[in-house]
Amino acid sequence: MKPLGKLRLGINIDHVATVRNARGGETPDPVRAAKLAEAAGADGITAHLREDRRHIADADIDALMAALNVPLNFEMAATEEMREIALRHKPHAVCIVPEKREERTTEGGLEVAREENRLAHYITPLREAGCRVSIFIAADKRQIEAAHRIGAEVIELHTGAYCDAHAEGRLEDRDRELEALREMARFAHDLDLEVHAGHGLTYDTVTPVAALPEVMELNIGHFLIGEAIFRGLEPAIQEMRALMDAARA
Repeated sequence: MKPLGKLRLGINIDHVATVRNARGGETPDPVRAAKLAEAAGADGITAHLREDRRHIADADIDALMAALNVPLNFEMAATEEMREIALRHKPHAVCIVPEKREERTTEGGLEVAREENRLAHYITPLREAGCRVSIFIAADKRQIEAAHRIGAEVIELHTGAYCDAHAEGRLEDRDRELEALREMARFAHDLDLEVHAGHGLTYDTVTPVAALPEVMELNIGHFLIGEAIFRGLEPAIQEMRALMDAARA
């Protein structure tokens, strides 16, 4: 079994590109945001290159690979186009996520069990190229077992249902979702999978997830980019980092 260690923070800079693309031009620059996140204590940067290029663009991936001193986590759908891009750049990590063109954000975890054979073959070249392969899934035993069978090294548990229940005041649902995250993080760890978590986390919801000892990394983006409008990106990240550290302690 892998030893537990420091909880890492990955910052998703997609929505800096969303603001840029709303008007066109070059500002605000996602690479500048990534470098600020580095300075604020981020352990990695996450960028999701969508098929429709609604925020992060191909040139952003080129620039991030050249500029970063921390690992890049490249989120992508399981398409041939995205795999070719990943194999060209060989980022530290590749996180396979579900993707629908009509969705505003990733709405749920990947259905691994139903596509086990295809995904096993899909991720093999990525692993052979040296990328750590992560699968973004719901806190569901069946999906975790399938992710393990196909050869993923990492799973990222979808925290969206837990965060939504908290925001809507559905406290029983929130507690039930948190318990599922707790149980499935332990289950995945026992399978020797590294466990990450993310989606929808805020200052109000991060502490219970950060306290789960099996979780090694949180990936947080939209909330922090929103907070940065009011207080600046570095202070927003530093507060999240402090909450995570306190929860871990």
